[in-house]
Amino acid sequence: MQLSDAGLPGLFHAADQVSLSAQRQFLLASRLRLFFLIAAAATGAMSIQGARGVDYAAVGTVAALVGAILVEVWLLAERPERRWYDGRALAESAKTLAWRFAVHGAPFDSSIDSSTAERLLVEQLSALVRDAPTTAIAPGDGPPVTTLMRTLRAADFDQRREIYIRERVVGQRYWYSNKAQQNASQASRWRVGLLVIECMGVLAALFRAVGLLAIDLAGIVAALGAAGIAWLSIRQHESLGRAYSYAENELAIAAIRLQEISDDALWPVEVDNAEEAISREHTMWRASRSTI
Repeated sequence: MQLSDAGLPGLFHAADQVSLSAQRQFLLASRLRLFFLIAAAATGAMSIQGARGVDYAAVGTVAALVGAILVEVWLLAERPERRWYDGRALAESAKTLAWRFAVHGAPFDSSIDSSTAERLLVEQLSALVRDAPTTAIAPGDGPPVTTLMRTLRAADFDQRREIYIRERVVGQRYWYSNKAQQNASQASRWRVGLLVIECMGVLAALFRAVGLLAIDLAGIVAALGAAGIAWLSIRQHESLGRAYSYAENELAIAAIRLQEISDDALWPVEVDNAEEAISREHTMWRASRSTI
């Protein structure tokens, strides 16, 4: 038995769909904007004379800058990054409520019967919908309480504890660990790449100074470097790596504490602590993203 994402409330899937779609749109638009700006720098550093004295390179610069402006206007009008962040916040909130309900975590502990717990869950999911921005959710047809959630809630304590620790805490911990390593690796690669670009810019400037280059290659390299720095700011590999590492260590401790619980008396509190650790990481992620 396990509670996979497929067994989570329909609200989770509706918000998750919005978040993933908006994330793809935002990252694609950001890449296009940086591409147009690099293209503008490249065409602006050269001259290609055509018929009737038209400079095709200058025309290319105008087209590239117009492209960058159009992308920027679309980003300002549509704000896909907001839909990304708000949708992710709503999806994660629905997910943590589902897990709390399924394993008797607070406030759905064993002192209340299943029907009362279901009513409470529906009320809290409804509150999430009321408080969420309208752009954070798409139409969904999944139920608020799934069969898998009911089945896990009906299981005995040992089974609920095993599944929660394995599927939720340890699974999330490994996800954080992998993401921390990936972001640290990406940050290192980008830093090395930017250093190489900066060295190329120095060489290009020297070559032009002594007459070995006729075009402003240093300006193009500088644009590449600026685009790389802007992309790093968007992806935030270093800060994400640190946040994921911190969350992974918190969940490692939570897993040990949960394993030591032998009955339902302290279980709801420890589940609450574990879910709060996951929520803190997401709150930190969202706060850092709001500064972009």
